[in-house]
Amino acid sequence: MRWPWKRKSSLDQLIVSWSAQTLAFVRARAGDSGLFEIRQIGVERQGADSMDAFVHRLQALGLKGMAAQVMLQPDQYQLLQIDAPAVAPEELRSAARYQIREMVQAHIDDITLDVMRVGDGQQKGSGHLFVVAATNAVVREVMDLGNAMHWAVPVIDIQETAQRNLQSALAARDGKADRANAALVVVDGHQAVLTISANEELFYTRRLELPEGFMAMTWSEGVEAVAGPDDAFTPVGEYVPDYSVGGVSAGTDYSAVSTTGANGMGNERVQRFVVEVQRSLDLWDRSWSSMPLTGLRVYAGERTAEMAEWLGRETGQMVTGMDMDAWFPGLQSMPTADRAVCFPLLGVLMRTESRKL
Repeated sequence: MRWPWKRKSSLDQLIVSWSAQTLAFVRARAGDSGLFEIRQIGVERQGADSMDAFVHRLQALGLKGMAAQVMLQPDQYQLLQIDAPAVAPEELRSAARYQIREMVQAHIDDITLDVMRVGDGQQKGSGHLFVVAATNAVVREVMDLGNAMHWAVPVIDIQETAQRNLQSALAARDGKADRANAALVVVDGHQAVLTISANEELFYTRRLELPEGFMAMTWSEGVEAVAGPDDAFTPVGEYVPDYSVGGVSAGTDYSAVSTTGANGMGNERVQRFVVEVQRSLDLWDRSWSSMPLTGLRVYAGERTAEMAEWLGRETGQMVTGMDMDAWFPGLQSMPTADRAVCFPLLGVLMRTESRKL
């Protein structure tokens, strides 16, 4: 198995994710000038079907026998950050496996992992590694579906690196490829993925759990954040790099907020999301003061423009939507709901070079 920084390119590409009995897929054809014509996109849920019946349904869509690049969904792996071991490059994986043995949510012998450097190596204090750790059971489940569909699976990617590819393309278009830029993607209403990249490399990532019903809530009603007790809104701590800025470790102090607005608890939970986004951006500013953010790009399906306006007003940042239509002709003609779920998969299409450790 090879992780995304070793992928091959091809003319026709199938990108899939397979999680919680749900297959999301994008079939595209590479064109001129880095464009990808979207030929097919969709979401298929197994539901009550047997696996044989489900595979038959997928085969009827014309997906059998292709080379398929897989993107793991965030709930299928951990993305950890560690100090880079002082070992030769070929020994990094073994050293990382030993270092994370107490950090993973399964026995270390049941984990498949790979590593990549944090950042581009040009800044002081960047001697860290990202470690991608997925259980063997997750990998086996993905490969079992691939075998049933007669797929060749040359690559397994993850959302954070796929998302980095999308934001890097937008930064390059604006002539700011070497500048730090942030992206926040919400696709399933349960979790948001925040990434900060520069020079086409990933520097920072964090996941934020969303309150139930977040995508149906009114976001723009003003509420004031104050200290209070924690409740159900809990960010996913292990995805927050521990930079210990000013002696305080990010990801360990999740102060709550309260509100007296008309929607009560709904407003409170919405505002907590804003607070956690702001904390991440503030942490970046303190930790990487030599690389100020050029702005934040967001994606939230049909509510992308609304989220951009709302977060821009609340955080004081330059916030814009992640409009990738120019790179993917045919995307606009696809069903809206499917586009939203499949959005991160588009970043796997944009992976064309080998990654360096």
